Amino acid sequence: MPKARTTEPSCFYYSTNVAKASTELWRKISYYVAFPSIIVCMAWVYNVEHEHHIHEEHEKELHGGKLPEPPAYEYLNRRVKPFPWGSNSLFFNAETNKDMSQEE
Repeated sequence: MPKARTTEPSCFYYSTNVAKASTELWRKISYYVAFPSIIVCMAWVYNVEHEHHIHEEHEKELHGGKLPEPPAYEYLNRRVKPFPWGSNSLFFNAETNKDMSQEE
């Protein structure tokens, strides 16, 4: 005759306590480590990008309102065939990227 299956209350009680403790540990790690780390990284990136923007504005002042032309190296902005949507990349920005539709 097969033995009847019994659930031991001590085992169930132990596993729920471990689950609760583990949940509380990861909640504390999220609140006291992850979120502050994200905020610190956001502040750092903001400061770096702000300095970059100030430098770009300074370069524009020195060159009459436009950024200087980068060197025309043959390996930069090389297009073997056009993209399906045209010569420029999908994320083209006229202020910062070279317009590839105006080939020399």
